[in-house]
Amino acid sequence: MKIPFYHLDAFTDRQFAGNPSAICPLEEFLDEELMQKIARENNPSETSFIVKRDGHYEARWFTENKELDLSGHGTLSSAYVVFTTLEPELDRVKFKTKSGILEVYKEGDHLAIDLPARPAVRSEMPYELVLALGKLPKHVYRYATRDYMVIYDDEDQILDLDPDFEELLKVQTHGVICTAPGHDVDFVSRYFFPVTGKDEDPVTGSAHCTLAPYWNSVLNKGVMTAKQLSKRGGNLQVEVIGDRVKLMGKVVSYMEGTITV
Repeated sequence: MKIPFYHLDAFTDRQFAGNPSAICPLEEFLDEELMQKIARENNPSETSFIVKRDGHYEARWFTENKELDLSGHGTLSSAYVVFTTLEPELDRVKFKTKSGILEVYKEGDHLAIDLPARPAVRSEMPYELVLALGKLPKHVYRYATRDYMVIYDDEDQILDLDPDFEELLKVQTHGVICTAPGHDVDFVSRYFFPVTGKDEDPVTGSAHCTLAPYWNSVLNKGVMTAKQLSKRGGNLQVEVIGDRVKLMGKVVSYMEGTITV
């Protein structure tokens, strides 16, 4: 079996930055165990498998060790493959996913994606979380039982974070979003999620579904600029529209090939 393979960098305008993503267009989804093995072998943050249906695509995303319910950069990268290779006549595309219908469309030289908002609420500050992060945050929020979001005062505090990931694995959470006001953007963040096999995500679309509602309420601002301060780094524009979040970013191609299994 031969499977087309695309490796792209999302939420950046240059190679070797942003969030790397593997895209595998399929005729039909493969056995789940095989898709997991392919994702582990590819080894970017996520591998997206997409299947064309009548008028849309279905999408599933796998990390090194689990399937995700939402991947912003994986969806953005999948749309880039559709627009540049699979159906270049299109300027917008819909993906049916476990998080509902996600639409991506061209907006100038950017791609825009419409995602469900994931607003967080104030939470208690778990001792294990503070111990793992090594810095006492100003506030702690949580989205459902999924992610903690911790608020700091300054961008430099986010840059200086050096978590103890063994301790962080003891915290009952999918991931931890750390955020603060930015120096040259509206807000900055980092996202830690060792439960997936990767300690830190380069640029996290789904985390901005939680970040955007919070900073919208704090800054009372429509379109906001954001930067994720991972080693690779990434830039986004975000906007809260009702119960949805619009993310805008660029995607660049790194590699095309064929997987043989």
